[in-house]
Amino acid sequence: MDQFDIKPGHYVVVIWDDLTTAESNSKLVQDIRAVTGSSGNVAMENIERLQLSAHKDSSFDVVLSGVVPESTTLHSFDVFAEIARILKPGGRFYFKEPGCISGDNGRLKTASQLASLLKMAGFTEICEMGKELLTADQLSSIDHGIGSPSGNLVKHGIKAKKPDFEVGSSSQLKLSFVKKNNQAPEKLQLDPNAAKAWTLSATDMNDDDVDFIDSDELLDENDLKKPDPASLRVMNCGDSKKKKRACKNCTCGLAEELVVKGPKDVKSLQVKSSCGSCYLGDAFRCASCPYMGMPAFKPGEQILLTNKTLSDA
Repeated sequence: MDQFDIKPGHYVVVIWDDLTTAESNSKLVQDIRAVTGSSGNVAMENIERLQLSAHKDSSFDVVLSGVVPESTTLHSFDVFAEIARILKPGGRFYFKEPGCISGDNGRLKTASQLASLLKMAGFTEICEMGKELLTADQLSSIDHGIGSPSGNLVKHGIKAKKPDFEVGSSSQLKLSFVKKNNQAPEKLQLDPNAAKAWTLSATDMNDDDVDFIDSDELLDENDLKKPDPASLRVMNCGDSKKKKRACKNCTCGLAEELVVKGPKDVKSLQVKSSCGSCYLGDAFRCASCPYMGMPAFKPGEQILLTNKTLSDA
């Protein structure tokens, strides 16, 4: 029992499977009880019913599984998690399991794969106790459908420890703080040099060291050209929703058009375009263009507009 670190007063649980014999299990329990004494306790659980057991959290000091020679117990992650639950903080877990030396064989795992599952279940200080060759009976009890050669199969012996605290436990951090002074705190003083480094005024600049930009250099030749008077003409005279009237300072020719007397239904005078794009079509015409809705025409072509069209426009 020295290899399992069992001491007087320990509570131990032995996990067995269907391939272990009653004689092997009985001998193992007697050896454990000889060490734990009357103050300790030894319980036995079948691995298939371990998760259905009513053991309380942190009930055992040591858990043994698959340690008898004929055992071929395969441990899952759920079994590891259940063992971690019933172990006391700092408790030890010893188990043996058939596995492979290398490669991926589905059900059978390598020592590193078992260690990864133990870490995810919350165990620490995981180490391998050694490897054993499988007997003929053990090999026959393993499903050969995994496709592993018998020379690659061994029995891993691994031990692990539950941390010295419960899962979900909390502890207050001991932080070192400067002892508070009962006196009123002094006003925070800024470093004059630091404040000066972040301050800049007009007196701090020397005119000889500053290059000013001439605003005229920001203008190009197009900015200096005199605008075309035609581009300054009013684009929209009057309100398009009401009867068309010329502005007081009309420059688009609408005032001259309205005073021209002609036929009642047709104006013989051609409307003068203020934008010069009326002939291109509606996509290029102003919102108040009298030609709106009419098809495009050739530049210079005379188009006669009715009074109704001029009124609608």
